[in-house]
Amino acid sequence: MTRERVNISRREFLIHCSALGAGFSLGLYVPFNSQADEAASSQTTEVNAWVVIEPDDTVIIRIARSEMGQGTLTGLAQLVAEELECDWSRVRTEYPTPGQSLVRGRIWGSFATGGSQGIRGSHQYVRKGGAVAREMLIEAAAEVWGVAKDQCSAENSIITHKPTGRTTSYGKVAAAAAELIPPFEVVLKDPKDWKIIGKPVKRLDTVDKLNGKQVFGADLQLPGMLNAAIEACPTFGGRLKSFDNTSVGKMPGVRKIVRVGDNAVAVVADSWWQAKTALDALPITWDKGPHASVNSASIEQMLDDGLTATRVFVGNRNGDIDKVLKGAVKTVEATYTYPYQNHATMEPMNATALWTRDRCEVWCPTQNGENAHEAATEAAGLPPDKCEVYKIHLGGGFGRRGAFHDYVTQAVLIAKQMPGTPIKLLWSREEDMLHGHYHPITKARMVGGLDDKGNLMGLHMRISGQSIRASINPRRKNRMDKFVFQCLLPDGDHAISYTVPNLLIDHAMRNPPVPPGYWRGVNINQNAIYMESFIDELAHAAGQDPLVFRRKLMTHHPKSLAVLNAVAKNAGWGKPAPRGVYRGLAVCKAFASYVAACAEVAVDDKGILKIHRIVAATDPGHAVNPQQIEAQVEGSFVYGLSALLYGECTIKDGGVEQQNFNSYPSMLIRDMPKVDVIIMPSGGFWGGIGEPTIAVAAPAVLNAIFAATGKRIRRFPLKHADLRPS
Repeated sequence: MTRERVNISRREFLIHCSALGAGFSLGLYVPFNSQADEAASSQTTEVNAWVVIEPDDTVIIRIARSEMGQGTLTGLAQLVAEELECDWSRVRTEYPTPGQSLVRGRIWGSFATGGSQGIRGSHQYVRKGGAVAREMLIEAAAEVWGVAKDQCSAENSIITHKPTGRTTSYGKVAAAAAELIPPFEVVLKDPKDWKIIGKPVKRLDTVDKLNGKQVFGADLQLPGMLNAAIEACPTFGGRLKSFDNTSVGKMPGVRKIVRVGDNAVAVVADSWWQAKTALDALPITWDKGPHASVNSASIEQMLDDGLTATRVFVGNRNGDIDKVLKGAVKTVEATYTYPYQNHATMEPMNATALWTRDRCEVWCPTQNGENAHEAATEAAGLPPDKCEVYKIHLGGGFGRRGAFHDYVTQAVLIAKQMPGTPIKLLWSREEDMLHGHYHPITKARMVGGLDDKGNLMGLHMRISGQSIRASINPRRKNRMDKFVFQCLLPDGDHAISYTVPNLLIDHAMRNPPVPPGYWRGVNINQNAIYMESFIDELAHAAGQDPLVFRRKLMTHHPKSLAVLNAVAKNAGWGKPAPRGVYRGLAVCKAFASYVAACAEVAVDDKGILKIHRIVAATDPGHAVNPQQIEAQVEGSFVYGLSALLYGECTIKDGGVEQQNFNSYPSMLIRDMPKVDVIIMPSGGFWGGIGEPTIAVAAPAVLNAIFAATGKRIRRFPLKHADLRPS
């Protein structure tokens, strides 16, 4: 049996064991700096745990990443449990806190859950945690029995002395194991020996969600808690000028009306509805700021200017694109436009804060507990070790609750004005729509050159639009944002899926005052549409089958070609489709995974679109839980197709026009296509799951629409398009 041997020095991987009553806790130090290492060494009895084993053999696995429906808790627990050799039926999870992690030198590693990093960014050290715990438990049992450790083995939370058949359980030797010095060398299983990883085990959080036991941020109740509703200036960059609380302050249940920062006002009341009713009646005067005249038309003009700009950032280049395009037998050009979009999580932004002069505590749904802790600390005006954040399962994240914790800041600022009283701040849907961090708006001009045999000789892609990183940090506005080129880069986790002899992909940065944010999948959403739709255009211009045309460009991209071939085969590409049904393809590499889709659609004489089926393939390297992967792919298509069909935020008078689901709809169950998921892990790497597949649904559908109607749709969402066959 082949095993992966991991050598761990004390400074690289500090492990501390401490007896907690009759239990055993194992703390794994993930190295970040030597000072933290020394601090952890000197305070070993205070290190918290990755794994806790209770006397009744219950295994508690502490997970720093956030659960927001994607199954991260279960997947990470599978990784630990695999190496721990524990009884999966006795496993449960809990969140550690970022405050504890900070004090202990970030002992749990990163708390960030985004960029499809939940498992692929922490699989190594959490597996090590399980392996070290296993070895210590085995050693403890061997010492109790007075036998050699190598005569003992562990399985399903039972340790067995192989020569005699004698057994004991993890819970019985946990306290003894806590006294041992942990090994500095551990062996991780070879993937072929996995028993839990790779299996569709049931999620650990499903039952509580079904029976209503699961508490989300909006559900939280604390003794003596009051509720707050908030309204911020509806224009970007605007400020609160004044408000008149003369009459509103006397409304039922109202406790206080407070200014929040320089651009918002909140009403605190016994119930949220009382707070919201009073807020709606509150006379407010706004200073709408410098961007009050910005609208969608002015933003589009800014992007149009970028399409012909000379100052650009180059993300991918080879060959001599200008020379090749000038000499091309046939030139194809197209311009695409992708709009602002809101995250529109089902659970609006919320946080509950309790502030005193000595301590601040926050309970909130967050994709990054450390960022939430930082926001709480800054707003509280207290040292970091006097603040704590308790993470709660998210009712949707999609990136909104990752880098941006304005709702946490607001909750703390309100709570500071009512010391000692827990305040739950809950945004209304309208507030959530008006004050998001939106999917960035971009345009792309595509130019391709074909030779006399229909071969693609050159491709120039100009992206004009926002940089999220430059918007967050204006000091980056003169630097290239590599993130803009997701799925278009020459190599790496977001490499382009094609080899083009002469290629130029560049970016003209244009940053309107509408704040962009990390929206699920981020830039792969529009980049895959631009590239895959245009590759399809080039194939038709060359008079070639879109699959054949792609294959010629993918000989040096075998894994991308494999997923493309898989969806084509399973969808029956090249064979007659049912009458009135047409097919389209798309392929992409993102977040280190290889994904492809084949969509089957129909469009009737009135232009009504019906998406019948999408066949999707993904190669994530290793597949931890196939059932969760299948659900993730299906869920990503709901989100991606909702964006394609309906998602659009338009700007008028410096603010977003769409304020609720009546003007920002989502896909309905009746419109959801059948999704056939092909999971084809090739091993050897760890790719993302939740975000990569979102990119291929939309372009596959668009290419199928062209096959059905002869129309190329280049401006989105589709609700504006006339799909009647030409």
